[in-house]
Amino acid sequence: METLRYGAHPDQVVDVTTPAAAVRPPLVVLLHGGFWRAAYDRTHVRVVADALTAEGIAVANVEYRRVGGGGGWPSTFTDVGAAIDAVQVALADRVDLGSVAYVGHSAGGHLALWAAVRDRLPAGAPGRTDGPPLVRGVVALAPAADLAAVDRLALSGGAVRELLGGGPTTVPDRFAAADPAVLGAPAATTVVVHGLLDDTVPVEVARSYCDRTGAALVEVPGTGHFELVDPGSAAWPVVLATLRATLG
Repeated sequence: METLRYGAHPDQVVDVTTPAAAVRPPLVVLLHGGFWRAAYDRTHVRVVADALTAEGIAVANVEYRRVGGGGGWPSTFTDVGAAIDAVQVALADRVDLGSVAYVGHSAGGHLALWAAVRDRLPAGAPGRTDGPPLVRGVVALAPAADLAAVDRLALSGGAVRELLGGGPTTVPDRFAAADPAVLGAPAATTVVVHGLLDDTVPVEVARSYCDRTGAALVEVPGTGHFELVDPGSAAWPVVLATLRATLG
């Protein structure tokens, strides 16, 4: 594993793992969850990075500033955009940039969906790009994909309001620039995978996002929130098959 730095803050780093002896493997940009809070970091999905690397996929496990550690609006968003841009420059000669997927879990699923539509952000929004991101597919695992729905449900004690500094009526411009359900499904192949027993981010959030955007939804019976990032779980083959299909 090597660590790339994309800024001066301690959390502006990306851990990169590449499969041994692989020549220009596909790349997964991996975004961890934790309701955007500093208490949770990229170590929670390191097992996912290791499992994907064992499958012949290079992985960039992204860290970013989070609420309580210098993050929130706009830092979390500028960090994710900057990290992805830096990774693709640093790895351009080592991976297949025609086979890139963004994979995120929970809050990271929200960020993965958001990152894939950065070209649609309002002018001046943090992380905005002039052209479409270089991404072939997005796999969002139990994502907090519809921020208005997450806010309405007051998930994790109002985590969305901590992230954005207010609600839909007090900071509507921030919701317009941060909510994937408003921004629409990415042009890249997009699949949401959600467990039917998830009581952290209920499946109704995924259904709301997919109904609003037309993104594909895979509902996994007998599965909660964390099984989707457990390579030893019964749900993992569904995740892996979905990812392989998006990478082509």
